[in-house]
Amino acid sequence: MRKVFSYASAYKASAIIAILLMLIELAVELVQPLLMAHIIDEGIMKENYTVVSIWGGVLVGLSLLAFAAGITNSFFAANVSQGVGFDLRRDLFKKVQSFTNENFQSYSTPNLVTRMTNDVIQIQNLVLMLMRIALRAPLFIIFALVMAFTVNVTLAFILVVAVPLLGGFLFWVLIKGVKLFKSVQTRLDGVNTVIRENLAGVRLVKGFNRGEYEEERFHGVNQELMVKNKRALWLMEIAMPVVMLGMNVIILVLLFAGAIQLNIGGAQAGEVVAIINYATRIMFTFSIFSFLIMVFSRGNASANRVTEVLDEKLPEFVTNTEGEQATLLGNITFNNVSFSRDRVEILRDISFQVKAGQMVGILGETGSGKTSLLHLLPRLHEKEKGNILFDRMEINEMDVKSLREQISLVPQEVHLFSGTVRDNIAWGKEKAEEQEIIEAAKQAEIHSFITTLPNGYDTVLGQKGVTFSGGQKQRLSIARALVRKPKVLILDDSTSALDAHTETRLLQTLKEQECTIFMVAQKISSLKAADHILVLHRGEVIAQGDHQQLLRISPYYQEVYQSQQEDVM
Repeated sequence: MRKVFSYASAYKASAIIAILLMLIELAVELVQPLLMAHIIDEGIMKENYTVVSIWGGVLVGLSLLAFAAGITNSFFAANVSQGVGFDLRRDLFKKVQSFTNENFQSYSTPNLVTRMTNDVIQIQNLVLMLMRIALRAPLFIIFALVMAFTVNVTLAFILVVAVPLLGGFLFWVLIKGVKLFKSVQTRLDGVNTVIRENLAGVRLVKGFNRGEYEEERFHGVNQELMVKNKRALWLMEIAMPVVMLGMNVIILVLLFAGAIQLNIGGAQAGEVVAIINYATRIMFTFSIFSFLIMVFSRGNASANRVTEVLDEKLPEFVTNTEGEQATLLGNITFNNVSFSRDRVEILRDISFQVKAGQMVGILGETGSGKTSLLHLLPRLHEKEKGNILFDRMEINEMDVKSLREQISLVPQEVHLFSGTVRDNIAWGKEKAEEQEIIEAAKQAEIHSFITTLPNGYDTVLGQKGVTFSGGQKQRLSIARALVRKPKVLILDDSTSALDAHTETRLLQTLKEQECTIFMVAQKISSLKAADHILVLHRGEVIAQGDHQQLLRISPYYQEVYQSQQEDVM
């Protein structure tokens, strides 16, 4: 909570003004019962209407002052709360952008989306309420009790005994509420997860006719959210009637005691009215407390969830900006490189050498470590031991940002962004010129298709490019990678959806690029043109060489090649 509230320091001036205006409202609210008592005792009871006129005017003037202070307070409080929300979302997004694959294992995508949206909104509501009424409410109760003693000690004593009991009850509700609303936010993550998975795989759901199953799954998580939310809201709703009952009982006691005091001359009518006024206002303040407790419970739970992300520890190589910003040529060497994840060894003693401009093919069964090896190059994964050299420079000595700016990655799962075809290709290079975009599209064998679209390069893609085929998506992704003219190009099974003719032309074009290419493929026909091929098996390089060499020396390669030849026949 403290870390989240530190964001308000950037809006210190607005916060101070809002608090000062809130104190003006508080002061007026505390003085009003005293003025009413004075008007009753010195004006109405003594039939001195001059006193009624003068102090009545003062009362109206103070009410207008409080009204103006409240309106202005809302403006400055909103400025603080919206500013805090803006800064939190900015820093959360920036932090998530710095996450490694290991960090992402701690948070699902829907979980992060909930934290950056719903949780931030709950924090904004909390900050707004603190500036508006949350600070004023407890202060009013405390000072109202003090002011009541200046009016009539006997009647004030009744309030002093009763109010702490109700305050203690509300504090218990607060503790329970924080736990319940934290559980609600967790259940909301579950609902978002199911929604995201269902919408992303809607075609698969329809294709397998699993609509009823998905409805049942959503019903389960949705019901869990409803149950938890109902429990939390029931607690909040029960708190209000209990407090109102308690305060009404107190007011009845005050009326009874006040009547006795009037009969024996221990109090004046104005004093009794003032005490009842303070009690009524305290009751109203307690009624606000039930709402404040709900806001605080949600805000506190959300603040803890947001702080978890902000405090997520990043590897040193992400935060270290002192690495050397070298221009790559494309020579790459792996010396006995190993990599583990969750104490499971993924790669073991990987060694090979690649010259600048060469194409490296990587072949292996599912789970052999192909993608993990590729992710070591831009440091999406961090090697456990061994050396990775770029042009004889150890990768750990290089600036990560500079390294990644010279590497293009086309992952297994194609991802297209909202926007036009041009936007998606130009995403690979900031301020890419029109001719560069067209050239990259031609190299990726997608230009001809783009020209057939209704608006050409200005055609707006559907969500995730759902209107494009798998091969078209892959070629767009390759164009996006080529537009930045990388020194190292990584293709992680990125031509699997292409027909043989298109793939052949694309591979020939890629061979002409002035960059080192790493290419994962399941078909040996896609790797035959590679200068060097790595054969992976259970995280180890069991053979390497060009196509002809591997046919002579590697039984595994021979077996795969033979099986694929038979499939073609």
